[in-house]
Amino acid sequence: MARLLLRIVPNARRTEIVGAHGAAVKIKVQSPATDGKANAALLEFLAETLGIPARSTRIVAGEKSRDKLIEFDGLDADTARDRLLSCAEK
Repeated sequence: MARLLLRIVPNARRTEIVGAHGAAVKIKVQSPATDGKANAALLEFLAETLGIPARSTRIVAGEKSRDKLIEFDGLDADTARDRLLSCAEK
């Protein structure tokens, strides 16, 4: 089980990884921040990007905040952060 800090920007034109934001990874999410839509879209996007099952990702802290702590199974935090940041460089 690993944890990763994320900075989320809802209502973006498209869902994408922007890059590093201090200790966090900044991600734009196309879905609005209403009724948990942005959180659900974020978890689905992370699972797909990291190549892990969607059920393996969950929000531990910051459910109603732009700053979130995500917990996931199947990868260590450094590997996950590296994979996400490498997607931002493309």
